[in-house]
Amino acid sequence: MTPSLNPIERSFELAAARCDDLTPLVYRRLFHEHPETQAMFRTEGSEPVKGSMLQLTIEAILDFAGERRGHFRLIESEVFSHDAYGTPRELFVAFFAVIADTLHDILGEQWTAEIDAAWHKLLGDIEAIVLQQKHLVDERP
Repeated sequence: MTPSLNPIERSFELAAARCDDLTPLVYRRLFHEHPETQAMFRTEGSEPVKGSMLQLTIEAILDFAGERRGHFRLIESEVFSHDAYGTPRELFVAFFAVIADTLHDILGEQWTAEIDAAWHKLLGDIEAIVLQQKHLVDERP
């Protein structure tokens, strides 16, 4: 398999070679950095939900960083879904940063300046989408 030229995709490919499942690592970091999020998940039976949520998020990230075929629109729609759950928008955005930080930890020295720059741009772009959605809500009569 040829490595991806897209730094975001490459970061996931490199992580996949070192880690079978990002889910426990991502949620451990999320709960450590944002303890209030743990109460948002049921104690029992939430593992499949966490895995599914992370998988959908990764698909949206890869599409957003790549060809933008449509999966990235999930980010826009999930902003509103998470509003309904009572999730603060800052926390919604923070989840993407938690994923990036988890990948950074896994990759170690393989985390290049190019990957870092791509993730910083991506996180800024996602935050801009979330803010744009907030302005759309705020402008409603």
